[in-house]
Amino acid sequence: MPRGRPKTKTTTMTLRVSPGLKAAAEQAAHLDHRSLTGLIEVLILNHCKNQDIPVSDPMKETST
Repeated sequence: MPRGRPKTKTTTMTLRVSPGLKAAAEQAAHLDHRSLTGLIEVLILNHCKNQDIPVSDPMKETST
């Protein structure tokens, strides 16, 4: 039986933002004890929830 968290499928998303926005995002992530990717995921998930946009459950998309 594998140990640790289950593996989830991921995909790449490339963004271009101003240096100031990147610095602010990095600071926000640090203050929230998250990676920059984790912060972006939370922000997108919260926005989708507020707009009633369905998002598939990442835990159901595990690889074997």
